Amino acid sequence: MRAKGPFQRFLHTIGPGFITGASDDDPSGIGTYSQAGAQLGFDVGWTMVFTLPLMVAIQEIAARIGRTTGRGISGNLARHYPPPLIYFVALLLFAANVINIGADLSAMADALRLLVGGPSSLYVVAFGLACVLAIVFLDYSRYVTVLKWTTLSLFAYVVAAFLADIPWGEALKGVVLPHMEWSRAFFTTFLAILGTTISPYLFFWQASQEVEEETIDPKAKPLKRAPWQARGAFQRIRADTLVGMAFSNLIAIAIIVTTAATLHKAGVTDINSSSDAAKALEPVAGKFAFVIFAMGIIGTGLLAVPVLAGSAAFAVGEACRWPVGLERKPKAAMAFYATLAAAVALGMGIMLTPIDPIKALYWSAVINGICAVPVMVVMMLMTGRSDIMGKFPVEGWLRFLGWLATIVMGLSVVGLALQWAF
Repeated sequence: MRAKGPFQRFLHTIGPGFITGASDDDPSGIGTYSQAGAQLGFDVGWTMVFTLPLMVAIQEIAARIGRTTGRGISGNLARHYPPPLIYFVALLLFAANVINIGADLSAMADALRLLVGGPSSLYVVAFGLACVLAIVFLDYSRYVTVLKWTTLSLFAYVVAAFLADIPWGEALKGVVLPHMEWSRAFFTTFLAILGTTISPYLFFWQASQEVEEETIDPKAKPLKRAPWQARGAFQRIRADTLVGMAFSNLIAIAIIVTTAATLHKAGVTDINSSSDAAKALEPVAGKFAFVIFAMGIIGTGLLAVPVLAGSAAFAVGEACRWPVGLERKPKAAMAFYATLAAAVALGMGIMLTPIDPIKALYWSAVINGICAVPVMVVMMLMTGRSDIMGKFPVEGWLRFLGWLATIVMGLSVVGLALQWAF
């Protein structure tokens, strides 16, 4: 049935790239952007423009791997590289995602507690169970529709931006004119933003979702076997990824300018989480801005937790060569769904222990950075191999930007290590 209105046609057109981009603005990311705006003000907005082409390039490359080969990143690693490499990458990704899931569930629970009161631990369990049940028991096409609608929760931060008294000239200057400070606070924030915007779970998710979309479309085949489909597929992937990553960074800019105009202006610079930002907003921006910000945390968490759990399950499942895929019924992919549920359960368990969620997020960022660099290097090497990509190696400006993103991430990990050491 043909979509009638423009918004319905838009929902029908967007796919893995848009959902991936939206899920990048998870509660952990919101905390990072809030801290950036509160601590450094408008001067850090340009980082979102800087990271956009790098994000678009590396995510498009991941999507091309899935669409061209008919396998996700782990599936290709398992068939073309030594087993220790794939097991190392899969376990690192699983560990980082578990910590991230726990931190996101904690932020969602804290946001709901701020809104209605009650015990955070109960909300952690409730949100975790809701995410797992939706992934396991909803039909894939229906589940993807739910994820697409959930992306609307991110507009809460656009609303919050317009509720704040923002000097738009100063905000625009911060976005378009790069400004660097030779300070520990600036470089720590910059590294955190890189780790938030370019995360390995996003590569695995988008590549695997391209395979899922191909599986449910009877006309679609891996491009290695159906090269005549390449032009249309690559055009769709580029448009979908560009829209998704631009949307992700637009929301990040909205969060940065909101917190810069309110918290930074009021001298509130110590923001350790997204719920801290929501709580701090109330006295300086009003009750409505606080409610909108807190509700956005819950909505983005409901989008991000399934993506984090799903990408972990795809990485482990493909590494072990299990049947994988959200379009499969639970009985047909028991190990895959068990891994997915285990990731959420372990994330819930972390948040029910005395572990500080802020420290957990720090270690998640460290593990993500360590994991991202070898994954990106191997992805770039894979996309140049004809035995993997057939007639469709990644070339030209896309390859240049892919390697540039890899180098930037590598330098960020070195910077993080030096900061840690000194």
